Amino acid sequence: MKKFWVLFSLFILPLVFYIFLSKGIYKYSNLPVLTENVLAINQFSFESKATFNNNLSIVCFLGNEINTAKGSMFNLNQTIYKRYYQKPYFQIVAIIPEASKEQYKEAIAELSAFTDISKWNFIYTNEANITKLFDSFETPFSLNEAWYSNNAYIVDMESRLRGRKDDEDTKDGKLYGYNMKSVATLKNKMKDDIDIIYYQLKKSAEKEKRRKREI
Repeated sequence: MKKFWVLFSLFILPLVFYIFLSKGIYKYSNLPVLTENVLAINQFSFESKATFNNNLSIVCFLGNEINTAKGSMFNLNQTIYKRYYQKPYFQIVAIIPEASKEQYKEAIAELSAFTDISKWNFIYTNEANITKLFDSFETPFSLNEAWYSNNAYIVDMESRLRGRKDDEDTKDGKLYGYNMKSVATLKNKMKDDIDIIYYQLKKSAEKEKRRKREI
């Protein structure tokens, strides 16, 4: 019996661990592209220098109902922004109707009281531009009458919408956006998916370093 446990610990256990790890890495290293060529945001605002290019962007459409927007901003800030704002490439892009700019000053001031908001980018533009940008995401959702969306979206450095194709909580498995009203969704799904992209970036950088060493 003792011999069995010695063999188990030396050969079988490492093999089981390897299989488990390899499956985990495979799942962890792939986050599907759901939409190619999301429209560039720098065409909608001359005040902001924010761009999707070479940035990992969390995009939210906050609309003109400030009370609704404040709850979404707070959840996104506490659950996602504070975890990633010191990482390279990361930013949050908030799309807001330009007529609501004054309304948002107080909410932004409240946000900045306890948070370094340098990676928050507030884009103010007209409703037509907001609709045009949102439609380029090609999701099954629509903005409400206040130009607000419940969801935050992940746009990668190549202006592609990223998400899931095997989500267990959606009818067809596709997860285009992450409900900002649900801290559980942000914490258990969006956080995991952002981690996947950073994992991909790390592996790509390591591969590029090896390639340069071989040249």
